[in-house]
Amino acid sequence: MFCKKCGKEIRDDAIVCPYCGVQVGNFSTPAPKTNVLAIVGFIFAFLMPVVGLICSIIGKSKVDECGGNGKGLATAGIVISIIAIVLYVIIVAASVGMAASVMNGVY
Repeated sequence: MFCKKCGKEIRDDAIVCPYCGVQVGNFSTPAPKTNVLAIVGFIFAFLMPVVGLICSIIGKSKVDECGGNGKGLATAGIVISIIAIVLYVIIVAASVGMAASVMNGVY
């Protein structure tokens, strides 16, 4: 292969001409990794909050490995999971209290 600028012969796999420095090939940048655990944690935050919380926490710890991808999803998964767990606990406690009142004839 020949350089388009200086016309000298260069290697076929060259990215930059070693003589004049002009770019002759494409720089291949690796695709950013997807933070799958952050995505899974966010989805499970709505379906099974405990699993969503665990996956979101692990996903948040893997943000640096994935080039910053998934930080927002992991944080949202953590927040939504905690809110859902608190709501479930309140609902269960209210249901148990109501059931106890009905069984005792108070209600």
